[in-house]
Amino acid sequence: MSGKGVATPATYSPSPTTDKKKPPLFKEDWVRPDGRGFHQCRPAFFRTGAVNAASGSAYAEFGNTKVIVSVFGPRESKKAMMYSDIGRLNCNVSFTTFATPVRGQGSDHKEYSVMLHKALEGAIILETFPKTTVDVFALVLESSGSDLPVVISCASLALADAGIMMYDLVTSVSVSCFSKNLVIDPILEEENCQDGSLMITCMPSRYEITQLTITGEWSTPKINEGMQLCLDACAKLAKIMRSCLKEAASDSQNRMAVLN
Repeated sequence: MSGKGVATPATYSPSPTTDKKKPPLFKEDWVRPDGRGFHQCRPAFFRTGAVNAASGSAYAEFGNTKVIVSVFGPRESKKAMMYSDIGRLNCNVSFTTFATPVRGQGSDHKEYSVMLHKALEGAIILETFPKTTVDVFALVLESSGSDLPVVISCASLALADAGIMMYDLVTSVSVSCFSKNLVIDPILEEENCQDGSLMITCMPSRYEITQLTITGEWSTPKINEGMQLCLDACAKLAKIMRSCLKEAASDSQNRMAVLN
């Protein structure tokens, strides 16, 4: 691997809230498996330029969830297609055979690819590469919960590294619902026993949501609370991603100066 990443994992938890009740389905002294608070996100680490052969790439590590994304293009599509004034985006999400406890590809990978496409399409300025295609390949190296939000955020960073024109970076965060309580950035053990989940993908600088996914039963107030938690965390996550891009650009300029 090459490229520049954030020196140390950075946190992006949303602002503290006054609701500190613990899920009633657990004991009073229950804590999250990894010791985090209910509204505390995992440390996030990013690195760009992870794949030399790609037009752009990024590596992301959120706790034990590890993802690498490669972007190729814009390039002529291999499939025959009619003339179009806008470009085409292709997304593919796959898991390594050792990413999950159960070896082999699961049934949700195609769904992940579709959701990744929906999350990114609205943020990319497709008019800037007509008649061509941008291919995004995401590989989950280790699955430890909140895989799709990590994939989406990492893919956005890889697109920026490839120089693809976008309206804004895309970030994604999810929350799990346990009765009346919300747990942000859930790990696999928490996802396996959640009552419901909510995932938001957005462009923080524009305060626009590109995708909202909800499973389970949610009350309107609880949806609003979950959305606010995710939007707050997304905005802070975007700052970490921008810092990674700035450090990579600075490092590239320094290398150019040395060569000259």
